[in-house]
Amino acid sequence: MTASGTFGYGIEFLDLFDVRKLGAIICKGTTLHPREGNPQPRLAETPSGLLNAIGLQNIGVQALIAEKAPVWAGWHSPVIVNIAGESIEEYAQLARSLDNVPGVAALEVNISCPNVKAGGAEFGSSPESAAAVTSAVRKVTTLPVIVKLTPNVTDIAKIALAVVEAGADALTLINTLKGMAIDIKKRKPVLGNVTGGLSGPAVKPVALQVVYRVAGVVTVPVIGCGGICNATDALEFMMAGATAVEIGTAGFNNPSAAFDVLSGLEHYLVDENIGDIKSLIGIARIRQ
Repeated sequence: MTASGTFGYGIEFLDLFDVRKLGAIICKGTTLHPREGNPQPRLAETPSGLLNAIGLQNIGVQALIAEKAPVWAGWHSPVIVNIAGESIEEYAQLARSLDNVPGVAALEVNISCPNVKAGGAEFGSSPESAAAVTSAVRKVTTLPVIVKLTPNVTDIAKIALAVVEAGADALTLINTLKGMAIDIKKRKPVLGNVTGGLSGPAVKPVALQVVYRVAGVVTVPVIGCGGICNATDALEFMMAGATAVEIGTAGFNNPSAAFDVLSGLEHYLVDENIGDIKSLIGIARIRQ
């Protein structure tokens, strides 16, 4: 899959790639109303990674339904809409709006957003708030519900169990890590928003261990995400327990990264004489 925020709406790449080869496309984060995003600068390179503070710039859910979904409806590959809200009510309204919309195959719920009604704490920061969002979405949609968890918590396994109990059909692990950079010449933070989300190869070991841990305690599929750049990375996540993977930051300097990973996986299966990639899911887990 392509990770949210790294492949636009997929439509932008139609002249470059055959998007039908992808397992799924996850569009950029979508909010109830259009958003302009955070002040510039929004991106900063770090060693083996990227800081971003885009601020969920997007066209809003109604424009997505009117302009993007009709195009997706004609594709072979499913499109999953990543949704983000500032309150539980907004998440529910987004999910309700997208239900039964041709071209929308599933929802990926971004719970790394601040709850403006609860002092700004992230929805994903506690099992209770994460479950509340998941339950609200589950009640108003017939679409599959995937919850994308934040790693910026004390015990992500407890949160994973809470959202599954609340009705999540699958989990995406992980969203970005919080980070920042400082310009020593200007003597101020590099990003206009001060802090941002760290992604790229630097976060891969963190994401991998989260997938390994959570896949051992939940019964729903886990989607691995975080620093995957090639087929070897993808295979590590699958062997740790991921059913699927998302390619994100790697696509910025190599737009064909997701397709290269797919090709690499095919070559690996042939070389290793493996008939079904599903046989690799969780194979590296230590049985206790």
